[in-house]
Amino acid sequence: MTDPVARAAPRSRFELAALHRLLVVALLGFASGLPLALTGQAMQAWLTAEGVGIAQIGFLSIVGLPYTFKFLWAPLMDRFELPWLGRRRSWLVLTQLALAGALWWMAATSPGHAIRAFAMLAVLVAFLSASHDVVNDAYRTDLLHASERGLGSSLNVMGYRLAMILSGGVAFIWVDPTQGGGWTWPEVYRFMGWVMVGAAAVTVVLLPRLPMRARPTSEARRDLTGFFAVVAAVAVGVLLSGGIGQWVADALASPGGTVHALVSGGLAQPLAQTLLAPFFDGSGVSAGLQAKWTDLLALMLGIALTLPLAAWAARRARFDTLLGGLRSYFSQAGAAAFLLFIVLYKLGDAFAGSLMTPFLLQAVHYSTAEVGVVNKILGLWLTIAGALIGGTLMIRLGLWRSLLLFGVLQMLSNLGFWWLAVNGKGLLPGLTIPAFDWSFVQLAQATPVDGGLLLVIAIENLSGGMGTAAFLAFLMSLCNQRFTATQFALLSAFASVGRVWVGPLAGVLAESIGWPTFFIVSTVVALPALLMLWWLREPVRALEVDPDTPLTDD
Repeated sequence: MTDPVARAAPRSRFELAALHRLLVVALLGFASGLPLALTGQAMQAWLTAEGVGIAQIGFLSIVGLPYTFKFLWAPLMDRFELPWLGRRRSWLVLTQLALAGALWWMAATSPGHAIRAFAMLAVLVAFLSASHDVVNDAYRTDLLHASERGLGSSLNVMGYRLAMILSGGVAFIWVDPTQGGGWTWPEVYRFMGWVMVGAAAVTVVLLPRLPMRARPTSEARRDLTGFFAVVAAVAVGVLLSGGIGQWVADALASPGGTVHALVSGGLAQPLAQTLLAPFFDGSGVSAGLQAKWTDLLALMLGIALTLPLAAWAARRARFDTLLGGLRSYFSQAGAAAFLLFIVLYKLGDAFAGSLMTPFLLQAVHYSTAEVGVVNKILGLWLTIAGALIGGTLMIRLGLWRSLLLFGVLQMLSNLGFWWLAVNGKGLLPGLTIPAFDWSFVQLAQATPVDGGLLLVIAIENLSGGMGTAAFLAFLMSLCNQRFTATQFALLSAFASVGRVWVGPLAGVLAESIGWPTFFIVSTVVALPALLMLWWLREPVRALEVDPDTPLTDD
């Protein structure tokens, strides 16, 4: 007879290994989320405290561009392996320690007296943070089994959001001279640097080794040449379509003119004017709206010029790791359809979320404190809860059914904003959040919260968190582990199309058709992704199965 203890031992070891993998995914999510606010909201608060002008603060928002273009250098992180810790962990430790050094350097630089040096350091932090995201995404994809990707994605989201609460929320309280700890912003940045050192120590000690995978075998010189060729092509495309010099001048002079400056001075603006002129003639559209629609089309034309130019440069320079990653991706069934689905899946969510704050403040007339408490504090925790619920449900539902169910919930959540736009506030009984002091965070005064706002934000964040967990699991399932960094960076770039580029269109659209109709449109925009998902059900279900796993460790 088989000993039941012996029979249970392999299962126990498996469960312990799975818990270990899920734990490190959450910790790496925290390390990825920490630097984001340090080049965003926290940096803006520091600049404001130093007396830097609003125009310069607005201009410095471009330091986040490396997050958009991280796919350019992701192939190098697939191709080159640093010594000692293996292919992924060595890059993680390097970027984490480099982030610590860059944050300490920022802490030692006064933005009030050396704004250019401070801006360059902020760009460096954003570049290192985006690079860390590339390796983190690749490591998580290579580490988790297919059955663990849903819960692993939700834990990664949880760690990421908790880090954003620390660096983008709790840090604000620490520097408050009356209600916080009386810290200075340099002290906050030094502390965050030490947190990144701790993350590097965790990476060395806790992260499991990955199974040996075949790496790209392209020639190193060609990959380096190809990388610089693609960067040059992107720069040429931007110059031809946008006129960077004028953009910089206009951005410094007028924060409100940044979008127009970005698309003026090149080929895109006059071409957009020519294409739209027949539609505007005799239409009754105001001159202001005509200019906004023209700027939007010019921006799209600039992208349409730059991307093919970059692809041509990669082929001419034989950027083999990038091209190999693309060939590997497109060799799978449904690859092109998957790309379109990736763009569409979060599009309705991005439409509604892109203008949420001005809608709540200006259209429904909620107070700033009310929006801050519900959207920025409760909303973040509800997103974490939604991600955890979604990851747990995925264990039973599987990838395809989860994407479908959570996508439907995301779409329906937009109708909550339509309901607010039509009915306004005060229809549902609210509650009062009492003042509290938890040492690391506090609310100085009791804050009343409208019941309608609380309901709509709760539904939106819970469904959004569930959809994000399933969506990240889907992206991981599409990656070939030979090119994980390259492919995940490219797929996430497609996924960011809605989040990055919907904003200009959403603003023009809301101004043109009004808030109630805008939120109906945002709901309808989510339908094509769900129809595509139904059509792609068999290819998506096939992604739920793990490929053969090699036994040799690196």
